[in-house]
Amino acid sequence: MDLLLLIFGFGFMIIGVFGSFLPVLPGPSISWLGLVLLYFTNAVVVNYWILGITLLITIVISILDYVIPSKGTKKFGGSSYGIWGTNIGLIVGIFTPIPLGFIIGPFVGAFIGELIYDYKNHGRAFKAATGSFLGFLAGSFMKFVICMVYFGLFLWIVWENKSGFF
Repeated sequence: MDLLLLIFGFGFMIIGVFGSFLPVLPGPSISWLGLVLLYFTNAVVVNYWILGITLLITIVISILDYVIPSKGTKKFGGSSYGIWGTNIGLIVGIFTPIPLGFIIGPFVGAFIGELIYDYKNHGRAFKAATGSFLGFLAGSFMKFVICMVYFGLFLWIVWENKSGFF
């Protein structure tokens, strides 16, 4: 049973790393579940401090993942129309069958939102859309770093307890 939980936990870690770039998958949350599965094994002594701290980090990162693109739009001079366009564009981009729709969607959404707000100022709309795109990249990078830290923690815990698994 321990080996099965270890394999599932490892799989969750890999899916979590991919989920840090794909908005459809909550990468840090899936990686955290991989850590939880590891602690369900008999080979690893449960450390509630590690699970609690990583859960808190996961919750904060998950909230920031939705806030950062909107803040990027606002920082680059976007209005509430651009912020709404970013969020709507992200949702549409996820479900649209175009390659990299989850990247293109927030950019186009912010651009269209800003054009609705002020259809004459294309430069401002493009600047706000760029802020949205940079916010998306910052959020993805942040999630990737957290997922890699969780993956490293997972491997370290397995290495420290290798005699219990094998």
